[in-house]
Amino acid sequence: MAEGRNDMVIIGGGLTGLSAGYVLTKAGFKVRVFERDTAVGGLSKTVVRNGFRFDLGGHRFFTKDRKIDGFVRDLMKDELVAVPRKSKIFLRNKYFDYPLKPFNAVFGLGIPTTVKIMSDYAAEQLKRLVRKTDIISLEDWVVSNFGRKMFDIYFKEYSEKVWGIDCSRISAEWVSQRIKGLSLAKAAKNAFFRLNGKDLPTLADEFLYPALGIGRIADRLKEEIEKGGDVFTGTSVERMMHSHFRIDSIVVNNGAGSTEVHGKEFISSMPLTKLVLKLDPAPPERVLSAASKLRFRDLVVVALMVKRKRVTDQTWIYIPEQRIPFGRIHEPTNWSEKMAPEGSTLLVVEFFSYRGDTIWNESDGRLVDITVESLEQLGFISKRDVMDSMVVRVPEAYPLFEVGYSELCDELYDYLGRFRNLHIAGRGGKFRYYNMDHAIESGIDTAEKIIGKKCCNSSAPPPLTPPTRGGEGWG
Repeated sequence: MAEGRNDMVIIGGGLTGLSAGYVLTKAGFKVRVFERDTAVGGLSKTVVRNGFRFDLGGHRFFTKDRKIDGFVRDLMKDELVAVPRKSKIFLRNKYFDYPLKPFNAVFGLGIPTTVKIMSDYAAEQLKRLVRKTDIISLEDWVVSNFGRKMFDIYFKEYSEKVWGIDCSRISAEWVSQRIKGLSLAKAAKNAFFRLNGKDLPTLADEFLYPALGIGRIADRLKEEIEKGGDVFTGTSVERMMHSHFRIDSIVVNNGAGSTEVHGKEFISSMPLTKLVLKLDPAPPERVLSAASKLRFRDLVVVALMVKRKRVTDQTWIYIPEQRIPFGRIHEPTNWSEKMAPEGSTLLVVEFFSYRGDTIWNESDGRLVDITVESLEQLGFISKRDVMDSMVVRVPEAYPLFEVGYSELCDELYDYLGRFRNLHIAGRGGKFRYYNMDHAIESGIDTAEKIIGKKCCNSSAPPPLTPPTRGGEGWG
């Protein structure tokens, strides 16, 4: 690698880092992106195996932001297809529409249970009028907004399967942001009057998707950056050298040896907890202590290639049931027919995990067997339908928002904010639950901030402003 002291150095080749790199490249800056994985995209990448394609969990693009919508549409052009969203929850051996539809919910759960849900909901609304309730955890927030019975039936099992901890330990700050604006009344109104949910992103009934998989967005960003810059994959950051609250250089390793890379501005979307450990000299003990208390949830994805045209007609199926070890199923060919060879399909399931636990350490062969057995129990496939399989382990897939996490993040933000040429961004970089559109927006905003800072002192072109024309959700 040639040395360059005026480069824009980007750590992390996910959507945030690549979006920042794209904007900076278009503005005339020399950009270098370093990604530890062998491919770009991070969690939003597409895996290809013998003609089959699948994402790491299935990621839809949906946004109400016209700028971000225009940015992606202009980047992808005719590669995007509009996909109708059809999702269900498998609960009590029955399938329920998601978002909930009153008729389906009432007759699926039975009149007595539905009456209890509605009475609990009414009681909570009255309680809120009488006195203020402290909302600390996910459990507090859902009960306050939906009622205890709804929490017990629809939220508790699935949330605890996803996060691996009790709902009383999951921060309400996360859930109120993640399902912002959604209440039982609004969900019911959406169902009764057949609205399309445009004002409630969690209820959106159509989304955009690249015909060859969500990873094409990252691929296209990489292609554009490489017209004037460099994207290095399979290259990890070992150290970040700094003095007087400025990053001087980073040391990277591509497997063949270490190289010191200088730069003018540094953008990091690597996990926040890892970033502080890379700093040389090391941060104060209080910063290291805060970082050590933040955790990520990991993911194990199992893909089964199937000798059938289709297995379901759904974009997602959620599985709260504890007897089924995975939490979600999706069939990529329902998103785009190009995700599998003609006459074939594939099912992709997500096991939520912590590195070192039973699921993470299980052999690929056993994970495939567990998946096939469970899908047979659910009536989707038989073992003879499966022609191939693949297992992908995804470390640090989701920041874990335990009660008290925001105070820990503030400690890290305060320290890192003192660095004049270090910019943290993205889901892992900021330890926030960003949807795809938010991740892209984070990268663009960071790049434009740098461009604005440099424009006063250089002849660089003004910031790129994508034309305005007008996410990935929880489901």
